[in-house]
Amino acid sequence: MKLLTIIGARPQIIKSAAISRAIKNHYASSIKEVVVHTGQHYDERMSAIFFEELQIPQPDYNLGAGSGKHGEQTARMIAGIETILENEHPDFMIIYGDTNSTLAAAVAASKIHVPVVHIEAGLRSFNKKMPEEINRILSDHVSTYLFPPTQTGFDNLKNEGFRVDNRPPYTIDRPGVFNVGDVMYDNTLFFSKVADKNTDILEKEGLQKKQFLLVTLHRNTNTDDAARLNAIFRALLEIANSRNETLVLPLHPRTAKQMEILLEPELRREISNNSAILLLPPVSYLEMIQLEKYAKLVLTDSGGVQKEAYFLKTPCLILRAETEWVEIVESGAAVLCDADETRILEAYRYFMSNPESSFQTIYGDGNAAEKILNLLLAGAAT
Repeated sequence: MKLLTIIGARPQIIKSAAISRAIKNHYASSIKEVVVHTGQHYDERMSAIFFEELQIPQPDYNLGAGSGKHGEQTARMIAGIETILENEHPDFMIIYGDTNSTLAAAVAASKIHVPVVHIEAGLRSFNKKMPEEINRILSDHVSTYLFPPTQTGFDNLKNEGFRVDNRPPYTIDRPGVFNVGDVMYDNTLFFSKVADKNTDILEKEGLQKKQFLLVTLHRNTNTDDAARLNAIFRALLEIANSRNETLVLPLHPRTAKQMEILLEPELRREISNNSAILLLPPVSYLEMIQLEKYAKLVLTDSGGVQKEAYFLKTPCLILRAETEWVEIVESGAAVLCDADETRILEAYRYFMSNPESSFQTIYGDGNAAEKILNLLLAGAAT
């Protein structure tokens, strides 16, 4: 069986590691994987390090799509992926998540009748102003195999009219929908052990386990809006000053740039001069896993980080108005704060007073990748 895997952004590379690792360890003689990087987000030097760190193969193709307007970028990727599909003739094409790379690949494959496998299907924020929400919905509706990571995702698909009785053979008109768990849970369990052995960011930055807060901020809804950005940083400064907390902020270069432009001058000076607020350059994936694991609280607008925090049993404040990972909020392990200074401070005080959060087993047993591959092998044999 031949699989064509599409990746385009750092989170997709991470997600793909679980499938690639399972193929290498258990299916090397029966599955060939061809990896395509669309180049949606690509830095040659950083990507080389990243693939090595995650122990996954370098891409067989790089389309070099680059950035640009949504339509232009997506069109370039559709054309490039279509050519590769026609050359490689895979049995299935795997897509992850909700980026423009995801949508482009789904469109390209469905047009020439290559079955699409969507890992992380069924996620919904119910906010169609988010480009990711449109990408998720459209990709799901042209997929042949859909793997929602949670029961909520499974139920979302059922509510949209997908049949979930799962009688083969599966087609684009009668797809299979399977809740086998979350490949990111597979990854976090695996890489948290690797991180403990191979990274020393706590020692390097002088941090003690469970004695600091981790903050990540990258969504343009926060970084490009002066009112929201200032509200978030006022809350962070209040936490640092009034509660004598250490805050660790690995900064994306774009976030750092927007802080210089949009933060009120006095607030920017106070943030920069506060020894309790550590502004770090971007960290590696393993370093981030270690920071998430040993923080006593995570504040983030990242979908991946909020979920990894849950896997690692660290409570989380979500700096967004909604989340596609509704289960972690419903469990009480995370709180939606948006960019509201008052809500951030209230949620912070709540978790400091109630440190024992609930972390139920809702993302599978850590073997989602193997279950996915077994289903695809069975499908290829029919």
